Amino acid sequence: MPILQYVCPHCGNKFEELVKTHDETALCPACAKPAERDWSGTVYSATGKPVKKCSGNCKTCSGCQ
Repeated sequence: MPILQYVCPHCGNKFEELVKTHDETALCPACAKPAERDWSGTVYSATGKPVKKCSGNCKTCSGCQ
């Protein structure tokens, strides 16, 4: 299970959440409204290879392969 970074568009709260899947919706702990993924955090490769140009969005990035 990944720990992902989120930002709430309603109150601006930034937080991390342990989720079962990357598509799971996280609720803001401050206002309980749905939050959006925050792609500005540090990105680590699942393969152990150095990541040079990765957006953090594995659906559109092929940087780890």
